[in-house]
Amino acid sequence: MFANTKNLWRRSIRMKESPVTSSDSKAPGESGGLASPVTLAVIGCGQRGKAYARYALQSPEACKVVAIAEPRPQTRSRFAAQHKVDQTLVFSDWKELHAASAETIDAIGKRLADAVLIAVQDHMHVEVALAFAEQGYHILCEKPMATTLADCIRMEQAVKKAGIIFGMGHVMRYSPYSQEITSIVKSGALGRLINVQQLEPVGHFHFAHSYRQLGEGEPEFIFLDDKELPKLTFSSDIDIICHWMGSPVFRASSFGSLQHFRKSAKPGEAGAATRCFDCKIEKECPYSAKRIYLDRVSSGDIGWPVSPLVDDIPDIENITAALKAGPYGRCVYECDNDVCDNQVVNLEFENGSTASFTMVAFTSAICDRQLRMHFSHGEIIGDMSTFTVTDFRNNKTKTHYPKSEGGGHGGGDMGLIRTFVEAVRTGNQKLLGTDVEEVLKSHMTVFAAETSRTQQKVVDCNDFELRAREMVQGTLSHVLELY
Repeated sequence: MFANTKNLWRRSIRMKESPVTSSDSKAPGESGGLASPVTLAVIGCGQRGKAYARYALQSPEACKVVAIAEPRPQTRSRFAAQHKVDQTLVFSDWKELHAASAETIDAIGKRLADAVLIAVQDHMHVEVALAFAEQGYHILCEKPMATTLADCIRMEQAVKKAGIIFGMGHVMRYSPYSQEITSIVKSGALGRLINVQQLEPVGHFHFAHSYRQLGEGEPEFIFLDDKELPKLTFSSDIDIICHWMGSPVFRASSFGSLQHFRKSAKPGEAGAATRCFDCKIEKECPYSAKRIYLDRVSSGDIGWPVSPLVDDIPDIENITAALKAGPYGRCVYECDNDVCDNQVVNLEFENGSTASFTMVAFTSAICDRQLRMHFSHGEIIGDMSTFTVTDFRNNKTKTHYPKSEGGGHGGGDMGLIRTFVEAVRTGNQKLLGTDVEEVLKSHMTVFAAETSRTQQKVVDCNDFELRAREMVQGTLSHVLELY
């Protein structure tokens, strides 16, 4: 199979200008970079893969998708057609893409693309990242890095060894809203940042959707895997809070639990029903699958959260079938997920500043973070679309209206992929404003917070990281004994 792929690919090189990149392209930090559009291989063509790849359609002069790997046939076919990907570079599995890449490197000394976008299920991130880092691909990986602390450390080590550009799906950093706030924070115009409070209102139906799902892996805030995983919702929030503070985290504590989405909270009138289609009180339930999905399809809305349910264009028939047989039609009170539906994280930084982050499922707003930042000489209050800045020295308040770029996360999706592409083009990791070491630091803080919640203690983050690294350097299989 791969020999045929190689032959077809080599034939395509003779017939047209090749999109492959030299395997000895510029190392990160070197000047020059790439003159032609950056070429991308997309691994996972679901919601997140499509969100990032949209930039290639909007700005073809900047980047081009030249290879894909996606197991769902219709999703794969539509994505390939939309991006005009040569059929010799359309794969149903990332391992097939990786093997074809290895053959191409061996045969002509070139990779299939400049970079890979990793948007597969969370537990697959580390295996995919390690494989393509070894081949020299630059990497943009959807959050989280990995689903265990040991694997996060392994990914950091692989990226550093490969010397590649690395981007993380912490999209909140890259929205116009966040970048304007970051500019004010870093300027020192309001003095020292002393306290940050951020609230994520997940949204009642948003939480129910992700709480029910199995195998999709796309929702950002639930890590669905074995019991070793931290059930955290907020790697992107912790990342940007740490970025704003500009000081290492000293201590972390966290409290949270599953209050409502459990069998003991199930209405008695629902009886033994385990699926919404069999429930007598479905019409009264705010978490009804019919309400969340079928009502939207009936009104012509076939985007998220409907689209992940089927490998086809959503309609009444196929969505009904998916709800009757698949995970999204299950009663939320009968699921075996144990992720917190409310959680608080408290952080103390080495410079004495503090921060708190709250996540709660029971809201009408959908992920529209509420932000309060307290400085020595002023404050910022924001809602992800606008923010006000008050200067205590003159008692003046100004409201800011950042440009909306559309797309997910207030424009953060497009901001991230645009910045990543430019970093690859120029060979400059600094354009991303972070690196793999800092990404790992924020993940360490997330794991430390979850350790605090489950072990009911305040965690010293420096000691936590030191012991984790020591154990990983010793026996990787033992690292989770701490957590």
